[in-house]
Amino acid sequence: MRHDLSMCHKKVTSARALDTGGNGLKYFRKTRRKRIEAWLTAAMFLFGTLTGCGSVSDTHGDVGTPNDGKLKVVTTLFPYYDFTRQIAGDAVDLSMVIPAGQDSHSFEPTPADIRLIQNADLLICNGGAMEQWVSQVVASLDSESLKVITMMDYVDTVEEEIVEGMEDAGEEHHHSHASADDTHDDHDHDEAVHADDDDHDHDHDAEDHDHTDDEHDHDAEDHDHTDDEHDHDAEDHTHTHDDDDADYEIEYDEHIWTSPVNAMKITQVITDTLQEMDPADADIFAANAEDYLGKLENLDQEFRDVVNGADLDLIVMADKFPLRYFADTYGLRYRAAFSGCASDTEPSAKTIAYLIDKVREEQIPAVYYLELSSHRVAEIISEETGAKPLLFHSCHNVTRREFDNGVTYLELMEQNVVNLREGLYR
Repeated sequence: MRHDLSMCHKKVTSARALDTGGNGLKYFRKTRRKRIEAWLTAAMFLFGTLTGCGSVSDTHGDVGTPNDGKLKVVTTLFPYYDFTRQIAGDAVDLSMVIPAGQDSHSFEPTPADIRLIQNADLLICNGGAMEQWVSQVVASLDSESLKVITMMDYVDTVEEEIVEGMEDAGEEHHHSHASADDTHDDHDHDEAVHADDDDHDHDHDAEDHDHTDDEHDHDAEDHDHTDDEHDHDAEDHTHTHDDDDADYEIEYDEHIWTSPVNAMKITQVITDTLQEMDPADADIFAANAEDYLGKLENLDQEFRDVVNGADLDLIVMADKFPLRYFADTYGLRYRAAFSGCASDTEPSAKTIAYLIDKVREEQIPAVYYLELSSHRVAEIISEETGAKPLLFHSCHNVTRREFDNGVTYLELMEQNVVNLREGLYR
């Protein structure tokens, strides 16, 4: 079994955990891991029982059908699903484990999901704490042919950080990027801030697991493309603090795909892997990848043009902030309610007051919220400051309707170009 899971779960040692919320994180992670392990044990038992009876309901497209000669590729997240779709078209049988509308940070696989992975030739995962379940599932499978690639192995990763004004959740370990200024007066914003469940379907039932593969036309232009080698040992991605002695697990920012530059690297990794596994279609993959990489390069330049001509270099996210890689790529500062991997979704009145003051102080014309999330905090800030509430789509996942309509990473990011311009130009 070929497994590349070094980034699925990193562990390091540091006494800083003791004074920066590390104990809370350690307890939270351990509790969640035990819960997942117990759940997976039950799921694997059910999976084995149903498989033995030949009665597992097939809710994952063509998986489980007689081999038609195509590679069976499974991705955990939407960005990798879409990148693979753009590269391979209908040359592979493609499925996505985490259903549209589901937050991957709280996802737990069903027996049908386990079967989907069991029957795959290639599993493309992200890595990081949110995908601890991947390594547990893969380790439990009896599959000699499954290849697993973990995307966090192929880009430079950064740790989660707490910036000025950001909610400092006790569960999270962090490294301060700027010391918080607590001198802002608290505003009266005690209104409840809850996720708008009516707008988004987060149920994870069998009906929502219809992983159909939309067809896309690709110009098979004949381009030579040099394949970069991607030999990554687990040791290349291990970060330790040898001078300390308290075990804890660093919280790495997992949202690597939010940077178009990283998206290009990931696209090349997927292309290389598909070519290796299916040499007969290698030319198709290369031509499609060449075309798609050109589009990603154009997207990257669009963002650079917006930032280079902007009045501001600060964005305010009235939500979690999963855009660290994006912000770093384009040299943007940011303020937000929570870090990208925070478990909390309701900021305190103090945090909201800080963001309101920051928007006023810097005369920021737009404040952002995320997909599959409540708009309420952004609306509160808008009411107080006049800043326009706008969506900045992290492309983490999409709604069921968007998925069924074949929405793409490029389409979502192009809208981000438009919305970013509104937030950086007075």
